[in-house]
Amino acid sequence: MIGTAYAQGISASQGDTLMGMLPIVLMFVILYFLMIRPQMKKAKEHKTMIDALQKGDEVVAVGMLGKIARISDNYLSLEVAPNVTIQVQKQAVTQLLPKGTIKDAQ
Repeated sequence: MIGTAYAQGISASQGDTLMGMLPIVLMFVILYFLMIRPQMKKAKEHKTMIDALQKGDEVVAVGMLGKIARISDNYLSLEVAPNVTIQVQKQAVTQLLPKGTIKDAQ
């Protein structure tokens, strides 16, 4: 009879433990959908944009507008003014601009 009462006490305790863990699990699920997943999606879109860059594209890199003059594996040459070319890392490109944007800005 005492053994039966002891077994019932353990099963009730397990239910309390699961209910105690539920808020923590729920917080991790919410954290995933509100922070981690959107950040991973944005990183994937940025990688796709970087891989699609080609010579002649107009981009914003390190806060400067420029036209891509040359592309290598990790770096690209940006023409920021006539006969002025700088080298930046591909990862520094933040935005791909529509064609003709730089002419309108000058």
